[in-house]
Amino acid sequence: MINFNNQEDDILFESIAPFREMAAYEALWEDRSISFKKLSEIFKKNPYALPSQFVDGSKIDKYADLLKNIIFNNENIKTNILINNTIDYPIKLRDAIEPIEVLYYSGNLDYINSPSIAIVGSRKPSEEGLRRTSQIVKLLVQDNFTIVSGLAEGIDTQAHTTALKCEGRTIAVVGTPLNVFYPKQNKSLQEFIAKNHLLISQVPFVRYENQTFVGNKLFFPERNKTMSAITQATIIIEASDTSGTLIQAKAALNQGRKLFILQSCFEKTTISWPEKFEKLGAIRVRTYDDIQNNL
Repeated sequence: MINFNNQEDDILFESIAPFREMAAYEALWEDRSISFKKLSEIFKKNPYALPSQFVDGSKIDKYADLLKNIIFNNENIKTNILINNTIDYPIKLRDAIEPIEVLYYSGNLDYINSPSIAIVGSRKPSEEGLRRTSQIVKLLVQDNFTIVSGLAEGIDTQAHTTALKCEGRTIAVVGTPLNVFYPKQNKSLQEFIAKNHLLISQVPFVRYENQTFVGNKLFFPERNKTMSAITQATIIIEASDTSGTLIQAKAALNQGRKLFILQSCFEKTTISWPEKFEKLGAIRVRTYDDIQNNL
């Protein structure tokens, strides 16, 4: 891999060893106080730096050995890496609230540059919510959009499976490492997407393996920011006032992406978030034309 960085009219050419940078990135997470926000601040102060520039060589070797034991045990998910400032790193990911320096993926990376829409919503959806998800996904696939979601139960799973049934493209942005299946019942779906479509994660393997669920659950809202950044728009099918989906809603508006909210959300008297986001610039969807016309 070659790193092309344009800085003050100079082009810098630097050979990169992807696996070594992966190990260095994982080693940065050994510090329990580290977070995506802190990492983004570190790299912002050091433009064009690589993870290996912040980690001792012996520690990189240690994490390289740990990674070999973790990521090479599933033939259906091949782990690849994207590093910021390299030629294949998607420019639109710079719009993330805390830009991700390293991203893991498995599958067809070309999908990330295709026209794409995120579909998000409740993990415990209503039957109407599932039906609306299927209807919208079918129409989006017909219009050649890649369907992006988070592989959670409920609306996410419905979005991915409908896209596959319609022979469309789908991207899963997960809140776990690529080799962890959550929920467990989506294991085969995750492996299929990783092999035939595109699976993305920003979650470090070793840190995730070495901490409890309490710490790991914080990765889920972070992936919503990334999901918003790689898509043109986010469509919310249904969500409560405390749903993690609203983190993606905020991220979409902050990143200059379109945010669509179904009319059925506005009709629920038990929630107040739809009106709040509409005032901030979200678009109310009464018919599919409202999505088409605003894209």
